[in-house]
Parts: sequence; C-alpha cells; structure tokens
Amino acid sequence: MPTRFVLCTEDRFFPPGFLRRVVVERLGVVPDEIAASHCVALSHPKELAEILEGYTTGLRARRRLADHYDAELRRHHERLRETIVVGPAGRVLDIGCGTGQCTREAARAAPTGSALGVDVSQEMLERARRRAADEGLHNATFERGDAQVHPFPPARFDLVISRFGTMFFADPIAAFTNIARAARTGAGLVMMVWQSEERNEWATAIRYALTAGAAPAPATGPDPFSLADPAAVQSILAAAGFVDVGISEVREPVFYGPDAAAAFDLVRDMRMTRDLLARLDAVAAQRALARLRETLAAHETRGGVLFDSRAWIVTARRAAT
Repeated sequence: MPTRFVLCTEDRFFPPGFLRRVVVERLGVVPDEIAASHCVALSHPKELAEILEGYTTGLRARRRLADHYDAELRRHHERLRETIVVGPAGRVLDIGCGTGQCTREAARAAPTGSALGVDVSQEMLERARRRAADEGLHNATFERGDAQVHPFPPARFDLVISRFGTMFFADPIAAFTNIARAARTGAGLVMMVWQSEERNEWATAIRYALTAGAAPAPATGPDPFSLADPAAVQSILAAAGFVDVGISEVREPVFYGPDAAAAFDLVRDMRMTRDLLARLDAVAAQRALARLRETLAAHETRGGVLFDSRAWIVTARRAAT
C-alpha cells in the first residue's frame, strides 16, 4: 500500500524538523506539509481534505517530487558543498534554487551576509520560504524569476551558485551575461550540471524500460543536458564575462527511494515518465509500467534504489569590466 505522511509545520508537540528526519528514516517517504498546528483535523479540516483528495491528482505528485529532490541528489549535493566557500559576510545568489537547500546552507554560512534564491516555480519557493522560517534563517530570501532576464541589482553578489539550475535557459549567453552583471568583479561561480544523457543511467535506463528499447520521439521542452559539452560551457561563460573556467567530473548515484515499490511510486509521477506514457495506448502503457517495475527492482540495493550518473562541477570567476 502506498504510504503518505502529512506534517504540520506549526506543531509544537512534534517539531517539523524532527518529524522530517524521522519520517524519511523510518517510513522511507518524504512528508507532505501543511501550515497547521497539532490538531489539524480540527483547525484546518478543509485544507487537510484537499491534501487527502490531492493524492489522486497531480498536485500532490508534483509536491512529492519537489520534496524528494534533495534526497535524490544527496551525494551530488555533498560534492558540490565541498566546492562552495561562503564567507561570514558573503552575499550569495542561488540560481534555480528549488526548495532552497543550497540557499539555506549559504545563509547559515554567512551570518552577517545574505543569500538570495531565485526560481521560476512558485510552489517550490513557498516551501523554500517556509523551511527557511522554520530554521530561523532571516538572511535567506527567495524571489520568483527567470535568471536570464531577472532584474538583479548590479554588482551585488560575491558568489553565484547553482545545483542543476542553469541548464534550461533559452539563451545561455544572455542568461549568464545577466548573472555576471549581478556579480562583483572577481566574484565566484560554482554550478553543477549534467553530463550527456548517454552517460546518465537514471535517464537512459528508465527511458529504455518505458519504450522497450525503441527510439523515443524527440524530446520537447527544457533540456537537462544542454551544458554537457565542456567546450561549449567554456565558450558560453567566456562570452558572458567569466574567466578562469574549471570543470571537474562528479560520478555519484541518484537515489529514487528506499525500495523498488517506493521508487516506482516516485518515478511514475516524473515528467519524463508521464510524457512517454502519454504516447502509448492503455495496453502498451501497462506493459511499459511493468518493465519499469522490473528495472527499478534490478537497481535496488541495501542503500536504496540507485542509478549511475555523471555530472560536472563548473567553477569560474567574474572578469573585471
């Protein structure tokens, strides 16, 4: 049976930080959150009913995917964190911040500085703001916007960071030029991006299972592998006003859940999966889901369901103007 957990962010009997950890460790799921206190069924019955009803709709699926993202990339995050150095008075800009894990960590490292997270998703930003408030981080702020055109204050930030948030720009040179304007001379850039699709098992194995090995239709929408070519990345950053570009490889697994059943529940709701299934008739879709179950089961380990992946950590410095 699928397991869910509704967490009340204003519960003083079971503090949210404690419950987030316990739910993941003991149930192997990411909790859904509601801004309510201990007796949520009495104080917010309508909101609770909407959450329960939402388990049969796409809304809860999107929120569950967003909440799982940090766990999925835990090992990648550790490698990225080793590269990021934030001074106590640093001013940090986090591009594509999602639910704000990198932004919050930067804010903690800069007690007399600040950290700004920018993302296009209002849902993720709401969760980021709530978590920053729960952690008492008054120097972490979040704004909705596309970093390619967002009106950042000029020459404000001394560090720009991003964890898989810079691959989706319509015009990468224009985007990084806009980001460079917001950075001070000599400011650092540290970002993590995916290598090519064929070097990322999490993409190829799932796509293969859903298509039975047939060549899929050309992908539409944002391309997560758009910055896979190191030479192209160096050219883009140079044109945007960055120098001293360095690129290092990261090979860590992505985590899709504590077991195959939990992973299936998660992967089935991913956009890639939904897009591929939408092209199939009902019978073919059921067969594809059966192959997906088998693939996830084959990747179940003592550490959970893991898929190989390759990424780059890109570092650079804002050139003098």
